[in-house]
Amino acid sequence: MTNFSILDLAPVSEGQTPVEALHNTLDLAQHAEAWGYTRFWLAEHHNMPGIASAATSVLIGHVAGGTKTIRVGSGGVMLPNHAPLVIAEQFGTLATLYPGRIDLGVGRAPGTDMATTHALRRRLDEGDGFPSDVVELMGYFRDPAAGAPVRAIPGAGTHVPVWILGSSLYGAQLAAYLGLPYAFASHFAPAALEQALDVYRSTFRPSEHLDTPHFMLAINVFAADDDAEGHYLKTSVQQAFANLRSGRPGPLPRPVEHIEEHVEPAMLRTVEQALSISATGSAATVRNELAALIDRYTPDEVILTGQIHDHAARLRSFEIAAGVMKDLSDGRSVAE
Repeated sequence: MTNFSILDLAPVSEGQTPVEALHNTLDLAQHAEAWGYTRFWLAEHHNMPGIASAATSVLIGHVAGGTKTIRVGSGGVMLPNHAPLVIAEQFGTLATLYPGRIDLGVGRAPGTDMATTHALRRRLDEGDGFPSDVVELMGYFRDPAAGAPVRAIPGAGTHVPVWILGSSLYGAQLAAYLGLPYAFASHFAPAALEQALDVYRSTFRPSEHLDTPHFMLAINVFAADDDAEGHYLKTSVQQAFANLRSGRPGPLPRPVEHIEEHVEPAMLRTVEQALSISATGSAATVRNELAALIDRYTPDEVILTGQIHDHAARLRSFEIAAGVMKDLSDGRSVAE
């Protein structure tokens, strides 16, 4: 059975507050646990009015504390924004509190705009230290060496699993070189997916972490009782992408009946390309579209995401998707 998980951004919908967004995230995680999802990951973004997961490790602790068995982690922490020791201490603490349940996915991008990057005290003229930061970070999770001058406490000996996240060949090459699991951001940047996957699998070097490549495919899901409703729900994220790419980020918009009346054609084509790794519609349609993506890319795991304005509709979408994924794994039709 292919493991299936959720990537959540703790979306702040129009007409809602961050308090409601954070409550909804925990509620979704609790439902996801009951529906059989393997992981519940949260992503680091800053200065985004529609995303409430900026303090990612804090929110991971909140979700882990409100659930019992589901793995909780980052998808991901933007490591260049932080000292590796600080992240090791944060995730070492989480792993100490919730042993066997914490994942650490790390990415190289700032996860924000240039002004906020500066506010995070990140300097872009210092060169690319991401590979060495990853190696340093993993070192803090190993059993402490005698006489080590710096240790993560808590953290040392927790062996928190580290994933490389990426949307280009860079992350694929690094994950392969270090022998780490790799998650590709195909839910918003699918252009290099096939090439990156080929690079990762063909150049992978076995390590203490993995004997063989382990690839996670990210897919947008907008599932509903019928196709029309699924496409209606999707219009929220279509508007959000268009607003972001136009320099107007904001809360997650309410869905609209005719997206072409709200987003001009050229921008809509750009958005649709970014969201091309998606499954949208009824359970039967979502099943067919997920099956096609899984057959094409043969992932070891699937992580589903879906920014939907109405929380009840978001719950229903992930409930349908869980049933579809179980059916696909068991080789059953949706109607059975």
